[in-house]
Amino acid sequence: MTSIQAQGTVLITGASPGIGAIPAGRFVDQSYLMGVAAALFGALAWSLNFVVPFVIGDYSIFDFALFRFVIPAALGMLFLLYKRDAIRALTRTDWLTTFFLGFIGYLAYFLTVAGAAIFAGPVIAPAFLGLVPVVLAIAGNLTRKVVSWRALSLSVLLTMVGLAFVNASILDATSMASAGSPAIGILLAMAAVGLWTWFGLANQKALAARPNFDAHIWTALILAGGGLEMLAFGPIGLALGVFNIPLLGLGWENAAPIYIWGTALAVFASIGGALAWTFASQRLPVALSAQLLVSETIFGTIFGLAVHGRLPTLIEAGGLAVLTAGVLVTIRVFHGTAKPSHA
Repeated sequence: MTSIQAQGTVLITGASPGIGAIPAGRFVDQSYLMGVAAALFGALAWSLNFVVPFVIGDYSIFDFALFRFVIPAALGMLFLLYKRDAIRALTRTDWLTTFFLGFIGYLAYFLTVAGAAIFAGPVIAPAFLGLVPVVLAIAGNLTRKVVSWRALSLSVLLTMVGLAFVNASILDATSMASAGSPAIGILLAMAAVGLWTWFGLANQKALAARPNFDAHIWTALILAGGGLEMLAFGPIGLALGVFNIPLLGLGWENAAPIYIWGTALAVFASIGGALAWTFASQRLPVALSAQLLVSETIFGTIFGLAVHGRLPTLIEAGGLAVLTAGVLVTIRVFHGTAKPSHA
């Protein structure tokens, strides 16, 4: 990213060096929209996590996670090997930071999201995870004020109203029928909210301290960390009996869903989503990228309903419409904060 002090840049008020700096002139809209598009793509990719427990047959989410994280970790390490000259310049802090981010933002977050979907069902889990953008936007604006609280309040309010509408399905018999244990699912969803808020703030802070860091290398390091940590968990998981691979084997007849979905999400969600989010984090303030995460709830609910072969109830549809309105309001509010530089 171009330094914030460089001539010809404008700043979204309150953003730190390298975060939220948008080239002036005709590139203002282009840089901003590229960041928004990247954040939305990342949300779309990650929303597929909500359907994983319902498409992998008798295999567990831990079996799936082994494929989901080890494949991109291997590809990430191959990329790092290719970039070995740049890797030599990394500090121990760079390695520790990215590996920690890989744990809280990818491995731990994925497991809590998938667990929430198992216990709370395809609608309730993503509905509660809609709290992520609210909590992260407020925390981000507290940490680094980008827009006035008055401007932010409308998009947050729309998110909360939409979340309440979608969440009303907890009382619906159809949704309850697919929920094994809503209380456990909600607790796991809340844990995921905390993990992602932590990741969003920590990742943004780390990138702000490294404004010129290559997004591809940063993403590869995080993915490598998440995959290695999953491998390290392997012996513990085997001892706890959470893996079904020893019982079901890895023959194509049984394991085809694991191979297909594991590879698809490894490429689309792990690599594509992670790279898109790094790209967005380098161009947008955390309060904006956080609110764009509302779209993950929208996509996740739609995919969950599709897997279960039913249409949304009237209240659910209304909630999705309000959440979508909140995303559009957020984009407009933050786009209005870009002002020409007078430097």
